[in-house]
Parts: sequence; C-alpha cells; structure tokens
Amino acid sequence: MSFSADSLAVFEKATADYHISDNVDTPIANPYPKGSISYFLYLKNWIDAVQWHLEDIIRDPNIDPVEALALKRRIDKSNQDRTDLVEQIDSYFLDRFKGVSPASDATINTESPAWAVDRLSILVLKIYHMSIEAARADSDDTHKTRCRNKLNVLLEQKEDLAQAIDMLLDDMEHGRKYMKVYRQMKMYNDPLLNPVLYAQNGAVVK
Repeated sequence: MSFSADSLAVFEKATADYHISDNVDTPIANPYPKGSISYFLYLKNWIDAVQWHLEDIIRDPNIDPVEALALKRRIDKSNQDRTDLVEQIDSYFLDRFKGVSPASDATINTESPAWAVDRLSILVLKIYHMSIEAARADSDDTHKTRCRNKLNVLLEQKEDLAQAIDMLLDDMEHGRKYMKVYRQMKMYNDPLLNPVLYAQNGAVVK
C-alpha cells in the first residue's frame, strides 16, 4: 500500500479505538512497535482525538472558570506535543530520503510531508464526527442533508490530500523535490522567550 493508505489505516484505527471509551483521560494503548512510523502515526491521531474533545468541553458555556483554565493549559500542552510529534515524523522522512541527491532544478514544497500528514489525521477525525452528525436520530432532515453535503466534501478532501502526499513522497524519492524541517520555535512556552514568564521568574538571558 501507499504511505497515505497506510497512514489512513492507522489513523482510522486510532480514531475508532479512542471512541470505544470516548474519554479524554483514557490511557493510550498503542498497538504498534515503539519507535516505528505506525507507532508515531497512531500517537499523533490519539493526541488529535483527545484535543478535539477537549476543545468541545471547554466551549461549554456553563463550564467552571477554574476547570476552563486547567483545560486551556492542557490544550496548550497538547498543541506543543502535537508540534513536537510532527517534527519527529518529519525526522523519519529526512532519514528515509537522506540518500537521495536532489536534481539541479529540484524545488521545495510549501509544507513538509509530516505537516501534510497532520492534516490527514485531522480529516479522519472530521469525517468520523461528520458521519455521526449526518445520521443523528434526534436531528431534522435539513441538518442531516447539510452534514451529508459537508461529509462528501471531506471525503473528497481526504482523497485529494492522500494523493498529494503520495505524489510529494514520490517526487522526493526521485529528487524532484527536497525538504527542510523548520522547527516551530514556539515562544509562548519558553520561559526565556515569553516576556510574561521571564518577568515573573527573573530569568536572565545569557
């Protein structure tokens, strides 16, 4: 199978596994060998699934403010974990193509392979939840029709993105494209770069 097909199979399994309990505190039981690309893809989608539901919970208009703050910080950590994992997946691609010599006219893609794979993971979750909305027993026909139309668009996006990922990887394998990994360098989590944090901690930049 192609890389995108393998990824979709892992993402769909992770999404299904998460929704067995459908609880953001469920411990992950990753079925793939630790360190394998499938292991990281499964972990990626699990993080996305948990964050999806954290984002739902925090939008409860009646949520306790203290709980909301704790959730916001949990979402911030999840975003950082997600970013770190995407960069780790990109390291896999860098190693995979390290022996390829780019052609003289090779070009760089607008995004790295792992960030495209990140979007594919999110699409799997969107499709899962839109499928539920399109068949909700307590909704009217207008809602179901609207959701079915959205679902069809999401399914088309999934096919297009999967094809684009495989084409990008083929281009990289044959030297038509090359990749770079630009670390995200998020500043708000860094006590030496966030002025609110370093003002409170008295951090000295050396």
